[in-house]
Amino acid sequence: MPNLAATAVTQLPTLNKIALCRLWAQLFNTDPPTKLRRELMVPILAYRIQEQAFGPINREARGRLRQLGQAFERNPDLAIASVPSLKPGTRLVRQWRDEVHLVNVEANGYEYQGAKYQNLS
Repeated sequence: MPNLAATAVTQLPTLNKIALCRLWAQLFNTDPPTKLRRELMVPILAYRIQEQAFGPINREARGRLRQLGQAFERNPDLAIASVPSLKPGTRLVRQWRDEVHLVNVEANGYEYQGAKYQNLS
């Protein structure tokens, strides 16, 4: 199913508005809004195809998207870090090759096996 979804999504930009309207009716069981532009139909249909193939996004992701949308409304030039920040006191746990690795997040870096590090790379 994921390959079919990927193929369908990549083909969306090549479809004309009539074909997009037909697909909309199939995916949503209703006709699209009459004034909806083709340029907006494509991402909405892409989302719907992916939602049906992989399931809806979870509550945490919806909350994060809502939070980002509100932040961008307040400041359209806002830059969002691709890596979420970790609060001091957080403990990261990873098991690799039958060994458990613990990293403690500190205010000025990280602690791993008694040594201090500025980053995790």
